[in-house]
Amino acid sequence: MVKRLLWLAAGVAVGVIVVRKLARGADALSPAGIGERLRNTAVTAGSGVRSFMSDVGEGMHEKEAELHEAIAAGEPVGELLEDDDDR
Repeated sequence: MVKRLLWLAAGVAVGVIVVRKLARGADALSPAGIGERLRNTAVTAGSGVRSFMSDVGEGMHEKEAELHEAIAAGEPVGELLEDDDDR
């Protein structure tokens, strides 16, 4: 009898776990769940683009500062105008 109760309890526990996972899966595939995932993806992509643009702006300002210093010192700026990869 105890063995049967143990198996019954194990079956109920497995059943509860399976039902909860299926419910989460169904929620993820619902229109609201898909919309939430798309929103999260858009937010993540947007923050990545903002970070990239910030890095580009910082690099641009650094390069401009180098050029202004070279011009003020009367140095040739030809090398500074080339890409860093070409140097």
